[in-house]
Amino acid sequence: MTVGFVSPPPTETPSRAGRTLEPAEWAAAGIPLLRSPRELVAGLHTRHRPGPATSVVAVLDPDERIIASASFSRANSTPDGWECRNVLLSQLRRIVPHDLRRRRPSRTAVLLCCRGDGPGWRDEDGAWMWGLRDACILHGLRCGAYITLTRDGWQVLGEDRGGRRPYVGGPAAWDTRPDGVPGDGVPEEGGRGDRARKPSGARRDTTAR
Repeated sequence: MTVGFVSPPPTETPSRAGRTLEPAEWAAAGIPLLRSPRELVAGLHTRHRPGPATSVVAVLDPDERIIASASFSRANSTPDGWECRNVLLSQLRRIVPHDLRRRRPSRTAVLLCCRGDGPGWRDEDGAWMWGLRDACILHGLRCGAYITLTRDGWQVLGEDRGGRRPYVGGPAAWDTRPDGVPGDGVPEEGGRGDRARKPSGARRDTTAR
């Protein structure tokens, strides 16, 4: 008689489940609201022009100006929050010194995750949210917004704010008129094509000021 053997569940399952955040947990975490999320997304999109499976971590000053930012590729599989924390902490250490000696954080880290599917929350978002929050604690920063960028546009998860431009695979974010109407660099009837010009100071690589 053959006796079947049922392998026990992986010992890492409980810990992996604990290293993620649900949408309700993130919404209740007291993440500071961005004053101008579209301007931030447009700036990061112009600097890095990220494609699917790419993320951009940025550090903002108290006035929400981008101090430094870095882009990196993500693995296709759903990550563990601990792995996300390590990746983000490595990037933060590379672009800005820590603020652990401060009594209160004065700078904020935000994360822009790009993907090829539609909007909405995914399991991987929960892991990256957990990783962002933990990396900020270890680097002396305030945990800021988690933003997704898809082919449908951008969305600040945990908030009811988003837009259609910029989007993954789209033109440079500065190819948009100041009133938010897409320009794509094509002059309107009657001229004013100069309103869609890209600012000369826009940069795509990792920046630190």
